[in-house]
Amino acid sequence: MTTSTKISEMTRTWHLIDVKGKTLGRIATEIATRLMGKSKKNYVRNMDCGDHVVVINAAHFTVTGRKDKEKLYGNYSGHPGGLKQKALWQVKMEKPTEPIRHAVWGMLPKNKLRARLVTRLWIYPEADHPYKDKFNT
Repeated sequence: MTTSTKISEMTRTWHLIDVKGKTLGRIATEIATRLMGKSKKNYVRNMDCGDHVVVINAAHFTVTGRKDKEKLYGNYSGHPGGLKQKALWQVKMEKPTEPIRHAVWGMLPKNKLRARLVTRLWIYPEADHPYKDKFNT
């Protein structure tokens, strides 16, 4: 008999991901998969069953091709002339964690769970982080 997964049955584990020298899109899919909990055997798509993810060395990720200069991040105020855009290298210099957060945000499901899933994501530009006690290694 098949039983449905309950919130009380879920256990959240902690994952440490070092992104030094890795490609942005590939690490974003790995992070999004762990936040959603898709690798778990009791995964249910309409429930929040994901894990905690700590990302270190976020300032040292790579991109392929000419994305460093050509990929644009922007926001629009809604007023004429209110579009502000920055290249990836500029965003990376100002806030090195923001490109990873933006990529993961785009890979999570577009529903009410997305904001809750992102609350379990911690991104640090270097190897120092306050969650060392959560990992066995």
